[in-house]
Amino acid sequence: MRSGFPGFPPPGISFLRGLKRNNKREWFQPRKEIFEQSVKTPMEQMVEAINAEFVKFAPQYMTEPRSAIYRIYRDTRFSKDKTPYKTHVAASLTRSGMQKHISAGFYFSVAPDEIEVAGGIYMPGPDQLRAIRDHLAEHHDAFRRLIRNTALRRLMGELWGDQLARTPKGYLPDHPAEDLIRYKQWIFYDTRLDAALATTPKLLVEIIKRFQAMTPFVEFLNQPLRPKRPRDPLLAPW
Repeated sequence: MRSGFPGFPPPGISFLRGLKRNNKREWFQPRKEIFEQSVKTPMEQMVEAINAEFVKFAPQYMTEPRSAIYRIYRDTRFSKDKTPYKTHVAASLTRSGMQKHISAGFYFSVAPDEIEVAGGIYMPGPDQLRAIRDHLAEHHDAFRRLIRNTALRRLMGELWGDQLARTPKGYLPDHPAEDLIRYKQWIFYDTRLDAALATTPKLLVEIIKRFQAMTPFVEFLNQPLRPKRPRDPLLAPW
């Protein structure tokens, strides 16, 4: 696959490394132009390059960079850690018409010492949890085939997510999907990529490989969450 993204410029990775050592406004502000040119703009280009690849296998997950990319500024209101900036750059790509985090999608982040790639659903609300659990209860065999896929396991490892200690209310403890229903998140998450790839064209190549392997899994999770089209009253009920 020919990459449409050359990698992050080395000054961008150096900026993030320096920010980790000097996470304060007095250091960031005089270097904001470096952030804009060598981190933010390349990240926008990276998301556009991912969108260009999504056309081939997951066009419904194409996401505008402004919607996909997380702000560098941390929300410190409820955190003991009051450092103002994130020391990585990250993006989340969500299915068209669905909300970030409470639906399934794709995620990646780049830091000087780590590249993260993930897919699945991270923060489902009560309604989303119930819908996915009902879907799993009915289609657990199909789901197990998806998560046992050889390419998926090789690239992303094992299914991950917080789990309840007991079967949730409304489901039988001896249900064949009981182990899957106890999950509160359904995620594949990998940090094994060499951080040095961040400044090379291979970054896009490796991320796309993983996104493509996760697509059937992500689509399965979104199936019960997709908005139902209203029935046309002019059509016959049969």
